[in-house]
Amino acid sequence: MAIIIYHNSRCSKSRGALELLREADLPHEVHYYLENPLTERDIRALLKKLNIPAEELVRKNEAIYKEQYRGKELTEDEWIRILAQHPQLIERPVVVNGDRAVIARPPERLHEIL
Repeated sequence: MAIIIYHNSRCSKSRGALELLREADLPHEVHYYLENPLTERDIRALLKKLNIPAEELVRKNEAIYKEQYRGKELTEDEWIRILAQHPQLIERPVVVNGDRAVIARPPERLHEIL
């Protein structure tokens, strides 16, 4: 099974993680999650592999977060729905290897799951 990187090519951390995968010559699949958003089911599976609550996957510096969600106490289901509706709020890059995943910030964190 190939490693999957949920990638945003405009993000330097995401580009760095992808470069590390290429340098290590590891088989991997690039998922451009902004162009092909994850479903709520996909996000649930990803959170299970990351072993974190949905709110920890949220990019809190994004304008949409600051304008609509900052300071609100939301349930896990609500956060998952928001992440599915607004994929730009998903922290990046996320790298998955089998049943484990990591938010590769900094990119070297991906070594934790290789």
